[in-house]
Amino acid sequence: MLQSLKNRLVRLMVGRYGIDQLYYAGLFLALGIMLVNISVQSSILMGISYAVLVVNIVRSFSRNIVKRRKENDAFLKFWNPIRKETKFFFRRVREFRTARYKTCPHCKKRLKLPVKRGKNTVNCPNCHESFEARTFL
Repeated sequence: MLQSLKNRLVRLMVGRYGIDQLYYAGLFLALGIMLVNISVQSSILMGISYAVLVVNIVRSFSRNIVKRRKENDAFLKFWNPIRKETKFFFRRVREFRTARYKTCPHCKKRLKLPVKRGKNTVNCPNCHESFEARTFL
């Protein structure tokens, strides 16, 4: 019985787009709106969350794979820099006691420096230029 249901679902999804990162973002957006709606009790917010879920389902069953892939690529172009900066922020917080991050004024590369009080001369491993850096706190 369960194997038969699985086979039917597999046959249904043949040639369809499926789930991608934009699907997961829409799902979390809808769940976030629903959580906010628990305290606000607004029918408008509930309608918006249902609309986001319906759009996600329609996208996943779509046969226009090229268009769905372009939508996902546009989303990733927007989302990846945000994700990268967020990861870097939490890394800085985690390593606060042992390291500081400074940007090389010549090549703009981020450098991880040990915590040393006062002015320090730093040699950038990327462009091999030296510059003064202060690491305090």
